[in-house]
Amino acid sequence: MAKASTISESYDLVVLGSGSTAFAAAIRAAELGKTAVMTESRTLGGTCVNRGCLPSKNLIEAARIYWEAHHPRYPGLVSNGMGLDFRELIRQKDAVIHDYRDKKYQSIVSASDRIKVYTGPATFAKDGAVQVDGRRLVGRQYLIATGSRPALPPIEGLDTVPYLTSDLLTSGESEELWELPRSLIIAGGGYIALELGQMFQRFGTTVTILERSPRVLPGYEPEVSSAIREILEEEGVKIVTEITVRRAFQEGDSVTVVGEAQGNDRRFKAERLLVATGRRPNTDAIGLEHVGVKTDDHGAIVVNEFLTTTVPHIWAAGDVIGSHTGSQLATPVGAHDGVIAASNALNGEKRTVDHTVIPRTIFTDPQIAVVGLTDEEANQRGFRCNCGTVPMRIVPRAGAIRDTRGLIKMVLDWDSKHVLGVSIVGRDAGEVIHEAAMALRFKATVHDFIDMVHVYPTMAEALKIAALSFFKDVEQLSCCAE
Repeated sequence: MAKASTISESYDLVVLGSGSTAFAAAIRAAELGKTAVMTESRTLGGTCVNRGCLPSKNLIEAARIYWEAHHPRYPGLVSNGMGLDFRELIRQKDAVIHDYRDKKYQSIVSASDRIKVYTGPATFAKDGAVQVDGRRLVGRQYLIATGSRPALPPIEGLDTVPYLTSDLLTSGESEELWELPRSLIIAGGGYIALELGQMFQRFGTTVTILERSPRVLPGYEPEVSSAIREILEEEGVKIVTEITVRRAFQEGDSVTVVGEAQGNDRRFKAERLLVATGRRPNTDAIGLEHVGVKTDDHGAIVVNEFLTTTVPHIWAAGDVIGSHTGSQLATPVGAHDGVIAASNALNGEKRTVDHTVIPRTIFTDPQIAVVGLTDEEANQRGFRCNCGTVPMRIVPRAGAIRDTRGLIKMVLDWDSKHVLGVSIVGRDAGEVIHEAAMALRFKATVHDFIDMVHVYPTMAEALKIAALSFFKDVEQLSCCAE
């Protein structure tokens, strides 16, 4: 039988990937009157919509409602219980994903005569073109936006047990979890571990988190780590730190995990194992060696401030560049940078990326939100910094709604009084942090926070109270007093 010929197509921009970064770049290309084609090896829309941000936040909110129905905060509210149909929760989650993907991704491609998508593994060929689905895609410019995937640590026997990753939140794939496990061990103590750990615990799973560092969320303020650990442990999550998972093996219907702590082995048994030890860039199977694009020791693509790789007509943005240019693995960061990469590649612009102010939120309950520098980072950069930490119980709104869990920490450059960083553990922290982010963007001082009139009572008042705490005892203030 004769071999089928390869179809060759030409575009202004060829994008490897179809996630938030890729779509932002393709849309920008179309706005410039250019043509763009994306590739996707799994499902249109990439990680965020299909197995990351959207499904996790959907189920986390369901777990919060279920938990609060059984644990009302207010005296006088009596719990009558609430039933749980986990399979139906998964079905509604999938419906949300499909609806969102159709409206925010597929409809854009269908409505545009300048944007196309081809499904299948995409690789650079030796001639520099991209091969996918029997096609040869030739671009005037190329953008690598293949994102990242769960990283797997060197755990002996991992390939012999039915472990889970964050891909358990996917839709229409074999990794999707349909049955609520009775017990769960989570290897890792980062944001994914904490979000999913609390979610499963609230649904009724017995959860154990194993983290090799001395504390969970090792890159965050110590006060943040301590506060969220205490909150999760009060809800029943077991957290073990300073332990390294070495082995895993099947025992009947359970998985046994062996961890090393201070030279001694400790064993943990659960129905399922979830590996949440970080993410790695998807760069190892796209033929970068054929075009000379350089990666670092972690597989992340090396870029400059314009998002150009070591090859002038090939660009990269999103999770695939790791921490280069100070970037962070977050959907809005990738989408923002995708626009910059496309503008620079196709319109001759010289826009640089600025990753100095990126607000981030961990969707535990209460939420954790941060922006800017931590105390340690500020000192490392030579600032004469001063830090203030205020318990959330001082914030009137927190007391009014009977949820005083958490704290707020503010980092100042004491010489200029500029606010360098803010960390919040508290209800609606993910909303409040944007005020702090805007303040950092425009180099606000601590006095700007104090002089800003805040609505009473709101969680955002926590920022003003934290600012006041540098100059007076905020425990002794009446409502709204300065």
